Amino acid sequence: MHRVTHPTLAPLAAALLLASASALAADAGERKFIRKGMGEGEVVLKIGQPDHEALLRAVRGQPEEKTWTYFPNARDPQTLTIVRFHAGRVAEVERKIAR
Repeated sequence: MHRVTHPTLAPLAAALLLASASALAADAGERKFIRKGMGEGEVVLKIGQPDHEALLRAVRGQPEEKTWTYFPNARDPQTLTIVRFHAGRVAEVERKIAR
């Protein structure tokens, strides 16, 4: 295994690795595999950042509730995916045909 030791190349190598990992992880084709109980970080790694985020409830001392919406994509055409979170975990996944 080759190790990057040059001080100027190390940050560049790290940035390239991070960019390629996030590009591979954010696969719209994986949207149908999101399940109840998954954490927010796991969802982002699997399908990327949402196209829209809405906060449903944020009351001090109460679990936060929010929705993430993913619009149709070439890898998931005509399907709108809405993920509802309760206390940072997937509580519900709704997939609608969008025409």
